[in-house]
Amino acid sequence: MSIRTALVSVSDKSGLVPFARALSARGVRILSSGGTAKSLAAEGVPVETVESYTGSPEVMDGRVKTLHPRVHGGILSRGERDLGDLERLGAREIDLVVVNLYPFQRAMADPKSTHEHIVENIDIGGPSMVRSAAKNHARVTIVCDPADYARVLEEIGRHGDTTPVTRSELAAKAFAHTAAYDAAISGYLSSRETDGSRERFPRYLTLPFERAYGLRYGENPHQAGAFYVERDAEAGTIARAESLGAGGKELSFNNLVDVDAALDAVREFDRPAAVVVKHTNPCGVAVAGSLVDAYRSAREADPLSAFGGIVALNREVDEATARVLAETFLECVVAPSFVPGALEVLRAKKNLRLLATGAWLGAEHAALTYKRVGGGLVVQDRDATAAGEVTRGKVATKRAPTAEEMRSLEFAWRVCKHVKSNAIVLARGEVTVGVGAGQMSRVVSVQIACEKAGDKARGSVLASDAFFPFPDGVEAAAKAGVTAVAQPGGSVKDDDVIAAADRL
Repeated sequence: MSIRTALVSVSDKSGLVPFARALSARGVRILSSGGTAKSLAAEGVPVETVESYTGSPEVMDGRVKTLHPRVHGGILSRGERDLGDLERLGAREIDLVVVNLYPFQRAMADPKSTHEHIVENIDIGGPSMVRSAAKNHARVTIVCDPADYARVLEEIGRHGDTTPVTRSELAAKAFAHTAAYDAAISGYLSSRETDGSRERFPRYLTLPFERAYGLRYGENPHQAGAFYVERDAEAGTIARAESLGAGGKELSFNNLVDVDAALDAVREFDRPAAVVVKHTNPCGVAVAGSLVDAYRSAREADPLSAFGGIVALNREVDEATARVLAETFLECVVAPSFVPGALEVLRAKKNLRLLATGAWLGAEHAALTYKRVGGGLVVQDRDATAAGEVTRGKVATKRAPTAEEMRSLEFAWRVCKHVKSNAIVLARGEVTVGVGAGQMSRVVSVQIACEKAGDKARGSVLASDAFFPFPDGVEAAAKAGVTAVAQPGGSVKDDDVIAAADRL
């Protein structure tokens, strides 16, 4: 078989004209409708309108144009078995369907869009054609992504048709396309309140993801794993990051989780900053006048834990920073970009993975976060607060922090947000000196942080991600030499804790 007739109707017209011109040059007859037909005709591409093919005019301002037996019969025909019916319809087989849908998601995201405009961007004929072609992929090729034009043209050039494997893969992609489209529509409609406002969390939540690649294994060697990305992942996320390493091992399940944790933490800071993460917790964080100084300080905050860690940086990696990074065994470095000299230095490290995010997301970017629980999902807004919370806070003790203590408290508070609770962070200046994470008792987290800091605890400040339930946490910190504390308060024993701070 060969592709003789193509139906082309697209909202996203990128690459359309050269693709259609190449099809026409190969003898493919092109059917098209509406704006797509006008675009092709204006560029001199021979095109037959769907209206002339069906003998039915477009009606209702174009709302009904492709919902016709000659269109869907031509797509769904199973060859010899259905030729009699096609003849009675006055139709012919359609072998290639090139359709992408009205930009519903774009209309929904535009704050200027009215509800009526958004609803008008719900495509009806498009999904019907996509689904018909995908169902009949034994014969028909469905293309819903301009990125696939080159592959389709190459196969038509070699075989006159696409291969069964390609048709099957494109059909799966097409159903994913319509599934994501329907998910966006149901999410939008189920989030609307009676007064026209939008509920933050829709009644129906369907999350479309696409597998990026398989993992060597999951969290443990006996678990299988894969990395899935959001279809419309934001620039600057791990899903959109570019791998620049010299080969070697793929990122593992734990690597990806740690990279995301490190990247989220380093976004907190505007000045050059470095974060070293181990097992999802920052073990060293620093801000400095230069990237190399920030990384060196972050590494030296806990050099034992930094070995085999993940490093995130918030500036382009220069050669000087790369040379210091290369001094320690690291699993991965993620940054906005790398200068060529830095890549040359770091690619010499055999199994070091390098990720460039390109675009940079700020600390306050909005997103939803998800956590799987048995039979369900808990969903919340991303924690986009931290900046300024300390400086806007209430001084509960008789002594107010000095300006230097306040600067360190603000820094420690931003880091503490990214440490697993119970979380305690000690800092001097804008460098962590001790971190206590994930303990069942808050005072034990304090003790661990102070033990990590050693002599550096003297003169440091402390940030705690929740209130101290008893004075013992403040007492342990003061014994190690901590001079100021930032904590949310809210304990029934707040007065006792504050009194201990005043006494100490």
